[in-house]
Amino acid sequence: MKYFVTVEGRTFEVDLTPDGPVIDGEPVSADLAHVEGTSVRSLLVDGRSERVVARRVDGKRAWSLHLRGRRFAAEAVDERTRTIREMTGVGAGAAGARSVRAPMPGLVVKVEVEEGSRVEPGQGVVIIEAMKMENELKAESGGVVSRVLVSAGEPVEKDQVLVELADHPAEGE
Repeated sequence: MKYFVTVEGRTFEVDLTPDGPVIDGEPVSADLAHVEGTSVRSLLVDGRSERVVARRVDGKRAWSLHLRGRRFAAEAVDERTRTIREMTGVGAGAAGARSVRAPMPGLVVKVEVEEGSRVEPGQGVVIIEAMKMENELKAESGGVVSRVLVSAGEPVEKDQVLVELADHPAEGE
């Protein structure tokens, strides 16, 4: 079975063959075991052991991965799904512009980023107050803030775009 796994904007072709996984055409010695009752996975790659915390995000394809103290956003799709997306244009916005939206109506308390700021996955970007509680909204993926559409003290509606992110520019740009 062939999958396309995107981690932090980079896509890897992963083919799960009877002889073991092949990543971008290179065979890899790997084993993944789930620690029962937790979101912890034990990953053994080329003789090195790693502990990975993996949680599903919004459905069955998006994942939040924690490895060596860092958080990574990842998505895994099978070959059929990728082909359908390419044919229909669905998911074309995954690279490029992305947005942070208000999950509920509220009041912007603080904007933690400005246009041009580099943002890492999981980094807080806006704090909104809703139902007398402050909620820090975080970026699901890394990028550069291309637009900040709200300011402190401004009311917002559910699903309103608060901040737009673009891909990190390539090195040297």
